[in-house]
Amino acid sequence: MTDAETSIAPAFSLEKPDFFIIGIVKVPVVTVFAIEEPEISPVNPEPRIAAFAGPPLILPTIENAKSKKYFPPPAVSKRAPNKTNRKIKNFEKSNYKEQFMATHKIWRNVDYWIALKNTAPKWSYVKYLKGVDLKLDQERNIVQQDEDRKVYKTLWLRTLKVAFWVTIFCFLLAYPISHLLATLPMKYSNLLMICVLLPFWTSLLVRTSSWMVLLQQQGPINDLIVWLGLAANDSRPELMYNVVGTFVAMTQILLPFMVLPLYSVMKTISPSLMRAGKSLGGTPFTAFRQIYFPLTIPGIGAGCLLVFILAIGYYITPALVGGASGSLISNTIAYHMKSSLDWSFAAALGTMLLVGVLTIYWIYNKLVGIDNIKLG
Repeated sequence: MTDAETSIAPAFSLEKPDFFIIGIVKVPVVTVFAIEEPEISPVNPEPRIAAFAGPPLILPTIENAKSKKYFPPPAVSKRAPNKTNRKIKNFEKSNYKEQFMATHKIWRNVDYWIALKNTAPKWSYVKYLKGVDLKLDQERNIVQQDEDRKVYKTLWLRTLKVAFWVTIFCFLLAYPISHLLATLPMKYSNLLMICVLLPFWTSLLVRTSSWMVLLQQQGPINDLIVWLGLAANDSRPELMYNVVGTFVAMTQILLPFMVLPLYSVMKTISPSLMRAGKSLGGTPFTAFRQIYFPLTIPGIGAGCLLVFILAIGYYITPALVGGASGSLISNTIAYHMKSSLDWSFAAALGTMLLVGVLTIYWIYNKLVGIDNIKLG
């Protein structure tokens, strides 16, 4: 095998200095070892050093390199990657960059890193595969992630579940409130409307912090549960740092977004329609089911769509009240933007979330019709 056929091609990510890739390029296969700083999650609480195989990388010829401003590295022996591979297991959890370059002198040569970065593809779907717990194997086949690294499918399902149930709870609470607002005399309905809009005058962070005080184990809600005899004092239920706390806090915060569309539709329904239904021999429930409820469907659709879209991208409330078991995909996006600095993966997750919301909007338009939405 000639020097042109075998080369050492290490590279580093300019966006993330503590991420390294090294490998022996053998046409047409490359073996890649990686040291990375993976995200901290409930499934993977400790960072670790991972080894995997990457795609085929063929270094360009010198002619192509000159025309495309590549910097092909000189050929070296196999000792560098073999030596580095042996020492990777003994790396300390500190400065990976300095430890990595100390394993062999070639890793201090910037031309090697520039060569692999320039020969890497400009477009990649690996981050999107990672967002649904998939990856590429040595033969470039899409396979499942290892069991101890499957995190994101659980987060996607939890996000959809939380958004769905919060929408249902908001609907069940908002429908009678909106009906009461629409049927009461004006002076009383205006007073109740102020109570509905009052949370908008308070910061979202303040409202979430208030729920943290109410839902804690020694808080007023748990004291009431103990006083009513529903639970013993030494076995108070956990209402915080789980999905229960996320449901309660998000339902209260998003409730006005369901009340307002329903109220705007119910206010336009004439009370004489219900009286006419009763005069024709129908029971109050029959008149409500066949006359009143169908007329409120445009408001129901608008409120459910609005609450679901807001809930699916909620961030502050699940982060403070939900804890690790109540965090959603938006919390993971924020983690990769602020902590791990894996901005490409955060962008991929955000794009997937946006496509999901647009898909829901398209399905709603096909089934119900956007023209039937009434917000006021």
